[in-house]
Amino acid sequence: MLSSSSKLAREWVSNLRGDTLSGIVVALALIPEAIGFSVIAGVDPKVGLYASVVIACTIAFAGGRPAMISAATAATAVVMVDLVREHGVQYLFAATILMGLLQILAGFLKLGRLMRFVSQSVMTGFVNALAILIFLAQLPELTHVPPATYGLIALGLGIIYGFPRLTRAVPSPLVAIVVLTVITAVFHLDVRTVAHLGALPSALPSFAIPQVPLTFETLRILLPYAATLAAVGLLESLLTAQIVDDMTDTSSSKNRECAGQGVANIASAFFGGMGGCAMIGQSVINVSSGARGRLSTLVAGGFLLVLLVALQDLLAVVPVAALTAVMIMVSLNTFSWRSLAALRTNPLPSSAVMLVTVLVVVATRDLAIGVLVGVLLSGVFFAGKVSRLSRVNSDLSLDGETRTYRVTGQVFFASARTFADAIDVLEPLERIVIDVHQAHFWDISAVAALDRVVLKARARGRTVEVVGLNEASATLVERHATHDKAGAAALAAH
Repeated sequence: MLSSSSKLAREWVSNLRGDTLSGIVVALALIPEAIGFSVIAGVDPKVGLYASVVIACTIAFAGGRPAMISAATAATAVVMVDLVREHGVQYLFAATILMGLLQILAGFLKLGRLMRFVSQSVMTGFVNALAILIFLAQLPELTHVPPATYGLIALGLGIIYGFPRLTRAVPSPLVAIVVLTVITAVFHLDVRTVAHLGALPSALPSFAIPQVPLTFETLRILLPYAATLAAVGLLESLLTAQIVDDMTDTSSSKNRECAGQGVANIASAFFGGMGGCAMIGQSVINVSSGARGRLSTLVAGGFLLVLLVALQDLLAVVPVAALTAVMIMVSLNTFSWRSLAALRTNPLPSSAVMLVTVLVVVATRDLAIGVLVGVLLSGVFFAGKVSRLSRVNSDLSLDGETRTYRVTGQVFFASARTFADAIDVLEPLERIVIDVHQAHFWDISAVAALDRVVLKARARGRTVEVVGLNEASATLVERHATHDKAGAAALAAH
């Protein structure tokens, strides 16, 4: 167990060079994304850029996953469109504060544990879908552009993948950005630069309280948007944290991450920024470039601010082609190519969950909807599989008057009907024994099935005895069964 000082040193100063250089790369990659997401949300570019600065700097301290990048994102931007259009940007800032409060509440309620319900197939589908979306987002920079753009992108990809063979002392994406910027400036190439993406802010973000009326009507307007933003932001952040966990073979505090996202979003809103969450693309860039600590996230946010305010003229001449090359690299590195080969060998339900998750995310451009569909589909397949593990066998006594049904496995909503149908209450018998020593009743659907069997048998004059209920099942039956309220508590003794 690491001491507090050892953990602090490991998270902040154990990888100074790698964290600093990777943070610089990420800062550059954040710019087109933040501007693009501002356009999606219908706000000024500075709203997304300020959000990226404040969220990244805050989450570096408050988050639960070192080396993960959080900023303005598409997943949250699409939720804001109607709010901004109908009520204005001040309501967006207020909704972002409420979003943050809900995320802090989620952290205190330890909702990070819900990640255990996301299967590996959903995770793979999420990663693959995101890789596809990242690539699709670059298509505008690949169509109807000057020929020089293609040459710069090709050269950029060549540097990104070839430079590490010479040395890994400097992140190859940073080298690609510098080289392509120099070439563009020296040869005066007619290509799009960062200056073409939108007006860049020229001043530091300032603290301001959202100007909205403090009424229940305002809360009624804000709450649906804030709740959706909070849910989408946490879902994407927790999935990204899990991916970075796997990439770095380390663990993280999901509950702290929930609360940290809330703190970062509140800070963003008070400094004129939109809501955001973790970004898998930039997080992959960060980790792939050598980052392992919190310093990389702080450097990303801090250097982005320096670029926007102090080095604006230099930033303006960076070719978009350089950033496009970096994002294509992220797309290729993010996609799980092994999952394609695994489609032949994985169980059909697992492959179906992965493919459906990908299709839904790509079709809706909404990661939250795709993951939700994947989780629900995983649950359906799992319930179906477990329900098939329950069995009912029977044998007749020598005198032909008693049949004993032996139930094995899990009885719950998906297997309750099978359990009830397996017991023949029409057979002319004196007595029916239902032996559940090897079974477990999980829910009221199972209890209702037991009720139906017992009551139908008794209505036809059969004596019914239930034996072998374990303690948990007996408690459930005692609370919810109607066939024998008085004697349910004693069933476990048989």
